Amino acid sequence: MRRRSWAWATGLAVTTGLGLAAGPSTAQPGDAVLGRWRTTAQNGVVEIERCGAALCGRLVDAAALRADPDQRDVRNRRSALRDRPIKGLVVLQDFSGGPQTWSGGPLYDPESGQSAATGRLTLAEPDRLTVQACIAPLFCRTQTWTRLR
Repeated sequence: MRRRSWAWATGLAVTTGLGLAAGPSTAQPGDAVLGRWRTTAQNGVVEIERCGAALCGRLVDAAALRADPDQRDVRNRRSALRDRPIKGLVVLQDFSGGPQTWSGGPLYDPESGQSAATGRLTLAEPDRLTVQACIAPLFCRTQTWTRLR
């Protein structure tokens, strides 16, 4: 079986529509996961916030974005989405649960152009978040992100 490369360099992003609330809502119990998280590659930063009743995450920074802030989603498998900016791109969508584990999806990796239908966020420690993305029930990849203070 060929192993797919999930580079996850800049985090995960959504390949489907961005029909989310315009901004974060008020804090609720179990919101310990909210905030900015450093991804494992290219010093990506994802900001997790409330989007309506669910959680979402947006890519707010990465080494490649510091070099070229106008980067576009050129690796997206959907050609109609390739011209959208990477900065601010929703990277986690429709996560619910808590206070320690949230599930949802879809997720998307803008570096590879691959998406994952489902995922899980687990707050392993106050400053350590385990992010799991699954493209099939038994084919998942996991990263550990670190909270930025």
